[in-house]
Amino acid sequence: MSLPWEDAVLSTMQDVPLTVTRILEHGVLVHGRSRITTWTGEGEPQRRSFAEAGTRAVQLAHALRDDLGVRGDDRVATLMWNNAEHVEAYFAIPSMGAVLHTLNLRLPAEQLVWIVNHAADKIVIVNGSLLPLLAPLLAKLPTVEHIVVSGPGDRSLLDAAGSHARVHEYEELIADKPTTFDWPELDERQAAAMCYTSGTTGDPKGVVYSHRSIYLHSMQVNMAESMGLTDEDTTLVVVPQFHVNAWGLPHATFMTGINMLMPDRFLQPAPLAEMIEQEKPTHAAAVPTIWRGLLAELTARPRDVSSLTQVSVGGSACPPSLMRAFDDLGMRICHAWGMTETSPLGTMARPPAHALGTDEEFGYRLTQGRFPAGVEGRLIGPGGERLPWDGESAGELEVRGNWIAGSYYNGPDTEPLRLADKFSEDGWLKTGDVGTISPDGFLTLTDRAKDVIKSGGEWISSVELENALMSHPAVAEAAVVAVPDDKWGERPLATVVLKEGATADFDALRAFLAEEGNIAKWQLPERWTIIEAVPKTSVGKFDKKVLRRQYAEGELDVTRL
Repeated sequence: MSLPWEDAVLSTMQDVPLTVTRILEHGVLVHGRSRITTWTGEGEPQRRSFAEAGTRAVQLAHALRDDLGVRGDDRVATLMWNNAEHVEAYFAIPSMGAVLHTLNLRLPAEQLVWIVNHAADKIVIVNGSLLPLLAPLLAKLPTVEHIVVSGPGDRSLLDAAGSHARVHEYEELIADKPTTFDWPELDERQAAAMCYTSGTTGDPKGVVYSHRSIYLHSMQVNMAESMGLTDEDTTLVVVPQFHVNAWGLPHATFMTGINMLMPDRFLQPAPLAEMIEQEKPTHAAAVPTIWRGLLAELTARPRDVSSLTQVSVGGSACPPSLMRAFDDLGMRICHAWGMTETSPLGTMARPPAHALGTDEEFGYRLTQGRFPAGVEGRLIGPGGERLPWDGESAGELEVRGNWIAGSYYNGPDTEPLRLADKFSEDGWLKTGDVGTISPDGFLTLTDRAKDVIKSGGEWISSVELENALMSHPAVAEAAVVAVPDDKWGERPLATVVLKEGATADFDALRAFLAEEGNIAKWQLPERWTIIEAVPKTSVGKFDKKVLRRQYAEGELDVTRL
């Protein structure tokens, strides 16, 4: 008996693999004059054309293969800031058939050791300024055979590291190498890059991106309904290259010739404001924490930032007050949602045509956005039922698509790992995010499943409370967490960071939530505390588990109203 497709008419289309190599070659040949500008902190920034970066990527590939013995799908790690050399590694390593493994330099030392050993990294390319972070770990990294150092830094730290790994200089290693490479014809489904989740619960989990998924994701990033940039634009890539491939921007830029402005290690508000004023980027991408800091800097020391008209914000919800403040500066924030497992583009909040110029427009911008072609979403209720897209029914978001993970990396020569709490029986990714979806496909997230406050059988959204608090003129940041309550099971604890020189009492803040924030009386927090700063994860999100622990251990000075 024949199978259904055996008698089907076949297409006449060529089958050309979708690979990172082809993105590299296209960027060099078609957009060779586009530039990567790396901020140096003093003097003239480093400027490198796509053509020059492509040639150096070829030379790096020769060095990795001929001098350092990289073969097959060996993992080559990077511990680097956002700079041109990191972009070169982004393309050289996957194009030669190896696997790029970006290391999160903000993770605790023990997690970095675990990740490098789990991935069995053979090479680590590191910026010299990060040697104080890497050197103490090397004795615990038995698979690492070579260290390649780029840029200034104290090499003597490696001498005392107790590692068998050989040390090389990046520039010396690639010098005089051939400027052409016979790139292998790769299977588009093989591994190109890998990132690990931040490990907020349990060990970090490895997500492995294929050449195909990166290629398709890059196309979507460049769509008008997503970031929609062209070679007339310059994007300030603040989101780290170790954080989900810098949201896909390095690959997307080579696909369309978008110029890149890379901040290197200069991620503080003042240098960011300076590079915007001097280099005049038109677009930037980062988490809300970065934009809150930049807003404070521009408020205290105004600069000409008029070139920057588009800002992509993801990682956590952008408070409406922050969005309005940037509107006043001429910078239009576009909300995005994603995660390591989604490459990361899951949704982007570009309002539909019918809402433009109406009262509805801002409401659409406050959502996490609409699902693009290539990503499917569904909401699952507490009983496992599928919920309607009616803008009211709240459930856990599950997604699937061409650049969505279907499992985790379980280690060399083993089967991929699919956890029941992360993937449904029919293969959808369980995101852990709770929200609603409108009939026209706009996602609104109300909380993380683990952060929803379950009070007296009803749910309270910590995100809604936080956004309302951060619209108060005296509040710089606010995080709300669930704490145990004898009567209601859980109640909200509001932790507040006041702006410099500002004062506010808790009764006034509570009244503000009720009156200006339109928060129901039963949802208003009774427990309040002032803190110096909200704890952050390695990617800049609020780390609420730290706050919950501090409360449980009595470390917070809590006032109960």
